[in-house]
Amino acid sequence: MRALPAATREQLPRPLQKFRAATRGWLCQLYFHDPRLHYEVWNLGERRGLLEIGLHFESKDRAENERLLRGFFRRMIEIKATLGEQWEAEYWDKGWTKVYETAPYEPFSSGLLTQVAGRLARAMAVLGPMWDEVEKG
Repeated sequence: MRALPAATREQLPRPLQKFRAATRGWLCQLYFHDPRLHYEVWNLGERRGLLEIGLHFESKDRAENERLLRGFFRRMIEIKATLGEQWEAEYWDKGWTKVYETAPYEPFSSGLLTQVAGRLARAMAVLGPMWDEVEKG
């Protein structure tokens, strides 16, 4: 997870490379302004067998999280057409919301790092402009 920010940055257009990152052993969060509103890769581990890649809205303001999710609900046909049918948008825990995909868990390797960084970079490039439009109303 510590290598993911640099690997993702390499695959992004310059305007999207200026993110900040927070990592832990099981997750990586990339954000531009508010760390509670971030792109995330979450390793759910071998037992669950999944890796999640997505955009998480984890503000303390439930209404903000819901507003952002509603904006993405309206774009799900476009998201699925662009990023793949596996993408979902849903309410989550603690009043949080997210737009995400899951992939089968694999132990991290340099090949998987490149693949996950590419998927995350693609998601950021597609979802970022949509997020800007949702913010503008």
